[in-house]
Amino acid sequence: MTELVQAIILGLLIGGVYALMASGLSLIFGVMNVINVAHGAFLILAAFLTYSIWTATGLDPLVSILITGPAMFLFGWLLYGGTVRRIREAPAAASVLLTFSIALVLEGIMGLVWGNTSHAVRPPYFNQSFTIGDFFLPKAQVYGCLVAIAVLVGLYWFLSHTWTGRAIRASAVNPQGARLVGVNVAAVATTTFAIGVSTTGAAGSIVGVLYPFLPGSHYLWISRLLGIIVLGGMGSLNGAVVGAILIGLGESLTSTYISPQWTTAVPYVVIFIVLLGRPQGLLGQRLREDVAPV
Repeated sequence: MTELVQAIILGLLIGGVYALMASGLSLIFGVMNVINVAHGAFLILAAFLTYSIWTATGLDPLVSILITGPAMFLFGWLLYGGTVRRIREAPAAASVLLTFSIALVLEGIMGLVWGNTSHAVRPPYFNQSFTIGDFFLPKAQVYGCLVAIAVLVGLYWFLSHTWTGRAIRASAVNPQGARLVGVNVAAVATTTFAIGVSTTGAAGSIVGVLYPFLPGSHYLWISRLLGIIVLGGMGSLNGAVVGAILIGLGESLTSTYISPQWTTAVPYVVIFIVLLGRPQGLLGQRLREDVAPV
């Protein structure tokens, strides 16, 4: 029983971090119908930025989110204006091809700048844990989860209590109706993409602490993140949180009772099962696409 509870605790902690990672990917798809396959590459880019800041200044990697978040926001804003904006009205398949190309370019650039060797950010508390009775809580995972929750709460507050946030939600639900009430949907799309990329600034800093990484790591992360949003429901932020927690629990239980080597298979199994049984995901909506627009 102790082993099971310990596995659940670790799964919830990592699930909270996964929720932050997947939130931007789900937000971008919900508003723009863009499947951002480069999201994993953005995550690793943020981890490398965190590594550079940490080695140059010694600044705690979780505090460096105050730098990586805005930096990735600006990067996302410029990238959208230069590339993604041109295919915003195109079918989702076009976004897959474009963002996959962006991911490959970023992988090459990261390899040139930082090399193709494994990197890691190891603050003093990395090997420390909190002990509560028979259970241990790794400090790095606890701090990372708390920071992820704080950023997610800030994102939800922004989407719920600001005019820009309400415009983003309106554009996601009914872009035609949003235009009728004066929302500049094109400008909202730019802001949404930049916000989605900026979440990888915070998530990448946490990833740099919890996991070793190298330029090619983005393949592993994008598969995990796609598994999360497929499970929760494409375009649903609430679904992304639920899917992240379930994936985190699934990986933790798989690692405990089967083998750590099988944890990377969990997202693929989830995608396969969900697409067979409930394609819209747990909290997603089934949409009809068999009616031609007038």
